[in-house]
This record gives sequence, structure tokens and C-alpha cells, in this order.
Amino acid sequence: MLVLALDTATPAVTAGVVDFDHEGLARTLASRVTVDARAHGELLTPHTKEALAEAGLDYADLDAVVCGSGPGPFTGLRVGMVTAAAVGQALAKPVYPVSTLDAIAADFPEVHRLLVVTDARRKEVYWARYENGHRVQGPDVSKPAELEDVEADLVVGAQLLQRSVEPASPSPAGLVMAASHLFGQTPPPLTPLYLRRPDAVEPGARKRVSRA
Repeated sequence: MLVLALDTATPAVTAGVVDFDHEGLARTLASRVTVDARAHGELLTPHTKEALAEAGLDYADLDAVVCGSGPGPFTGLRVGMVTAAAVGQALAKPVYPVSTLDAIAADFPEVHRLLVVTDARRKEVYWARYENGHRVQGPDVSKPAELEDVEADLVVGAQLLQRSVEPASPSPAGLVMAASHLFGQTPPPLTPLYLRRPDAVEPGARKRVSRA
């Protein structure tokens, strides 16, 4: 099963082609990752084309699309989800959304107690806690200081916690593994997870100026 994996919920622009086999293993054939929080819209499609070309594949060879559904900032997150929806619609292939935090956690299945954090901006982090590969708390958004005392064998993600280690974004294989339990089923709705209001808001009505 050939899967296109996309994520723009973190400052990284991630695109990769993953071979998911009948034994439940995900092998990344090619990937492109650039950390630039302002370049999601500019880089995601070129990254996708480059990954497909490196893998010797075309869009028509894909069997499914997986995309990170957040939590993430409004502007970046919607780039990946809209792109995934467009590719799936054009190819008539299923598109599976998956928590970006779950996708990062999927790369650490052997860790008993795992805390995953990603940059939420405004000096905050998105986070979720896992035990033996299963999410037991979150996703939520908090100040880093509020998480320093959370018991965990490993903290993975954004370097806003003193004890956190990379990676701060999901791998293509992690995205596919986190979504693999959905394969063969009708995909859930492509609903982005923001956890808070977008930074940009529509301007309010102009105040009337009274004249003497």
C-alpha cells in the first residue's frame, strides 16, 4: 500500500511516500522536510512532487493519503489538510486525518510513559501524554512551565521544555503508523484541530464618529 503522508501542523513542512506492507510495517521510500513556519503554502506541493519523483512514482500510483490534523496554528495547518483533500479528490483515493501528536508518538512505541509537545506559538505548547503507545491525556495547549512536573520517561518535541528532545515534527512513517488502524475503513471527516481561536480575526465594525 503506497501512502502519501503530509503534515503542516508544526513549523516543519513534511511530505513523504511510505510503503505500508501486509505485516503492518511502514517504510519511507522518500521524503522532504523543511523547517520554515512561513513556507507551508510555498513548499508543500514541490516537496510532494520531489518525494514522488525520488521514489520513482507518480500520483496515480498512490493508494491513500494521510495528513496531520493538528493541533496546530490555523494558517499552517489548513495548508496540509486542503492539499491532502485536493489530492484525494483528484485521485479518488481515501484521505485519512491523524493527530500530529499521535504521529510523533508513533515513532516511540517502546517508551512506557511519553510526553509529546509541539510549538503552539504565544509561548505555549500543544501536548499529549502516552502510556505504552496509547494516548491517555490530551491533546491540550498549555504554558511549558505547567508541564515541567509531568511524569514521563521521555519528552519529545518542541524545545520549549528543558527536558524535551527532538523531533518536533512527525515523520512520514509515523503519520502512516498512527493512521494505519483506519485503513480499509471509511475515513473520518477532515476536521482540523486548533484548540484555540486563530491569531487573525476579522476586524470589527467601524466606530461611528460623532460630530458636534
